[in-house]
Amino acid sequence: MKRTAVYPGMFDPVTHGHLDLADRGRHHYDRLILAVLRNDAKEPLFTVEERVTLLTEATADWDNVEVDSFDGLLVDYAQSVGASVILRGIRVASDFEYEMQMAMMNRHLAPELETVFLVPTEAYSYVSSRLVRQVAGLGGSVDNLVPANVAKALKRRFAQA
Repeated sequence: MKRTAVYPGMFDPVTHGHLDLADRGRHHYDRLILAVLRNDAKEPLFTVEERVTLLTEATADWDNVEVDSFDGLLVDYAQSVGASVILRGIRVASDFEYEMQMAMMNRHLAPELETVFLVPTEAYSYVSSRLVRQVAGLGGSVDNLVPANVAKALKRRFAQA
């Protein structure tokens, strides 16, 4: 029986912190789906299609990792792809309260799905997509925080602004 996990997120943009969690997660599951959330209310910098492409490029060498997108309830998406686990990251203590509430609601909606939390490697514990966007938008280098393809995409995006 193949064990499938879903790692959902905005990934706007994908960072080395995201990839650290995905890399560790993919070793625990037969199939890991990086699921890009379609949520235009958050006014993302990159479109869903661009985020899917950037993630696909960044994980191209990982044979058991897929990239997809979804909208609506995460539990509905997870069930539709046959997942038994939702993988989430917790960087700082303030993430815990929100993530715990979401895990409890997801358990209420779909008791057969388990949420597994991973903490990032210390080197990435402070990295967030929001901070990466801010630094890149102000012309700072984010080359050591994101994959090379994402750094190039950020430079192009902010050059257009």
